[in-house]
Amino acid sequence: MAKDWKAFISSLEARPEERRFGPPASLGDVGRIEAALCVTLPEDLRSLLLQSDGVEGIYGLGLVWSCARIVNDNVKFRTYPDFRDLYMPFEPLLFFGDAGNGDQFAYTICGGRVRPDICVWNHEDDSRSWKAPNLGRYFEWTFAGKLKV
Repeated sequence: MAKDWKAFISSLEARPEERRFGPPASLGDVGRIEAALCVTLPEDLRSLLLQSDGVEGIYGLGLVWSCARIVNDNVKFRTYPDFRDLYMPFEPLLFFGDAGNGDQFAYTICGGRVRPDICVWNHEDDSRSWKAPNLGRYFEWTFAGKLKV
């Protein structure tokens, strides 16, 4: 049985009124991510999106983006011509959320497989740093103030 992401996330927040869940994404929405980006989503992200098409934190922070934004932002980062001269390739990353300061959270892609680990891409120095072993810990450590960017 899939995790009840709304209950899990709500249990972690000191002020759950500052968090917003989207309506559930459809299987077609999730399939569009996988088709557009040539990946199979990790089960934790897939199950969360099927319960809530995005999760916003305080001040509209994109803790997990909607399916449409996941596709749009990843395609933009992978195809924008100027980025090729500025940054390392983005194909090994699956962006899904942001830190509100320009940095973005992503899964890593290795050998065509999306790993469960979460990293952060630093927009200033193009570094990519490990932050959590999975989406559940990402939320736990974010709300506990342990996930620093």
